[in-house]
Amino acid sequence: QPAELSLDAGFSQKFTDKFSGGVAGRFVHSNLTGGTSVSGAESKPGIAVAADVSMFYTNKNANWGDKNGTFNFGMNISNIGSKMSYTETAARDFIPANLRLGAAYTMELDDYNDITFTIDGNKLLVPTAPVYDQQDGNTIVSGFSNDVGTATGIVQSFYDAPGIVDFNDDGTYSIVPGSIFREEIREVNLGGGMEYSFSDVFAFRAGYFYEHFSKGNRQFITMGAGMKYTVFTIDLSYLVSTTQQNPLANTLRFTLRMQFSDLSDAGDAVN
Repeated sequence: QPAELSLDAGFSQKFTDKFSGGVAGRFVHSNLTGGTSVSGAESKPGIAVAADVSMFYTNKNANWGDKNGTFNFGMNISNIGSKMSYTETAARDFIPANLRLGAAYTMELDDYNDITFTIDGNKLLVPTAPVYDQQDGNTIVSGFSNDVGTATGIVQSFYDAPGIVDFNDDGTYSIVPGSIFREEIREVNLGGGMEYSFSDVFAFRAGYFYEHFSKGNRQFITMGAGMKYTVFTIDLSYLVSTTQQNPLANTLRFTLRMQFSDLSDAGDAVN
């Protein structure tokens, strides 16, 4: 029976009124195959350990003219960890280490109405497979070997895109000018959105996510709304894909949250 298990432990620290950070450790036990044979080889659960590192900056005095404003910026590097394999014979693969940068600006229109704008970027910190010679299949003609360790793979992921290689009938090849840089840029996924909030009770949201077609082609619009009552918040969102095929297309999600820090405030209000 396939099963997934992840155990996390984290620690966060506020350094100043504006800066904070955190670290987390993770143990992963992934049994996707349930012990069945894969390509003639006996399968086994994949096991990995990983860590996350994050930093956060906030400025509650980022005013815009006569409007009060708050600027937030965050960075997260997740899944820095060991490789994983599901068989004894297969090569160990990278787990999806990821770098995420995001910023948000909230403007207080008046005592009851706020509007927030957000933008973020994501990049996988795993090496890109190189392009090999078509004749022998072993010689790298563009890019770098991805048979490297975790630390090397993270650094290498910023410059190892092979670009577009044109092979000629005589066995020679050429790299399309500028294609290496363009591929590196295409490895960054972008997202943006906005939220309107009334009295911190009702909220309406919209966003867009873009991934280049050569890197997965996930492109979609999201719309959502939320309502808060005492310590409970309920959110719903709907995803509209802008590409022809997307497994998440027309997905409706509901989320119910409970804010424990608001329990004392709710008790004071009742008393």
